[in-house]
Amino acid sequence: MWFFSNPKIIFGEDALAWLGQLKGSRAFIVTDQSMLALGFVAKVQAQLQTAGLEIRYFADVEPDPTTEMAQRCAAAIQIFNPDWIIGLGGGSALDAAKAAWFIYERPDVPLDAINPIEEFGLGKKARLITIPTTAGSGAEVTAAAVITDPATHTKMELGSFELVPYAAIIDPVFTLHMPAQLTADTGVDVLTHAIEGYSCTWANDFSDGLCLMAAEIVFEFLPKAVKIGSGDPEARHKMANAATIAAMGMGASHIALAHALGHSAGSLLHLPHGRVTGMALPYAIEFTAGGGCGRFIGLARRLGLPAEDERTAGFALARKIRALLAEIQQPASLQQAGISEGIFRANLSLLCDSSQEDSAMVTARRVPSRPEFESLYEYLYTGKVVDF
Repeated sequence: MWFFSNPKIIFGEDALAWLGQLKGSRAFIVTDQSMLALGFVAKVQAQLQTAGLEIRYFADVEPDPTTEMAQRCAAAIQIFNPDWIIGLGGGSALDAAKAAWFIYERPDVPLDAINPIEEFGLGKKARLITIPTTAGSGAEVTAAAVITDPATHTKMELGSFELVPYAAIIDPVFTLHMPAQLTADTGVDVLTHAIEGYSCTWANDFSDGLCLMAAEIVFEFLPKAVKIGSGDPEARHKMANAATIAAMGMGASHIALAHALGHSAGSLLHLPHGRVTGMALPYAIEFTAGGGCGRFIGLARRLGLPAEDERTAGFALARKIRALLAEIQQPASLQQAGISEGIFRANLSLLCDSSQEDSAMVTARRVPSRPEFESLYEYLYTGKVVDF
């Protein structure tokens, strides 16, 4: 048994105007300082004022939000007692909004106790709305949030279908002027969600179409979004939609080896999540396909690539991904990403430990042994095509 659970999605030009229809008394915005500086908080406030809502905001979200920050945000929410909580920003702001909303609703339950089995009764005090300002994480529609525990320096992956927001607003006005590097980092994150959502062991009829469509959009429109930016509104619009579509597909299935490699490398080597998971993706595909495993034939055929068998399809797909990374000037190895050999060697054992324990490995089609994890990281560091 599995579930396909998604929020109400409002998308397209002027989607933000939907906020003007909200019923209630108070709305609380969870965001960061950059959203204030860019004027995005003001845009949201204007629509909420149209609805006659009293508004407060918390703008202290930082990258990799912590349990301590979520508690501070929840305390501010508790004082204001809103009907609506609105997450505005990239993946960190949306994850922080989910965590703070949970604490507001269930202060008696610690964050690390969140799980997909128990019922928590969320939504009795407030409903959650998410507004992404990057085209990447997909946190606007997922049942998960990633929060860092500063005591252990680990990232907790909180998962419950009750964390799925009430509504997500996908308005490309927020992504129109994203810088090229951020566009590339978040765009390859979308691709990794789509490909792993399609090829992992939990893939299903409900996730397949979404993941295939998202992958097609990324290959066609990400290079334009990176190179032309605001000069190509269609590319921005398509990538905003692709991020949400891929996340819905991934949320209905799961992720796999590339995310396990990327989670560890991102945390220990301090690389942006999208950049490092996108970098790891072709290596994960080659390892999986090299063992005769995988589910790459359907993807390869959809993209017009050779697809005689899983190995042929997987390696063709990996080459296409590496070509995309080169086209948008993304690093294809840890060495290219600026990681010194000394830093890499010092962290190799921890990288393997963390990857082996990552929840993404539950749905990987080929699971590496410890020596194979070490080899994968060696290849990921140097940029060598996986041949084992």
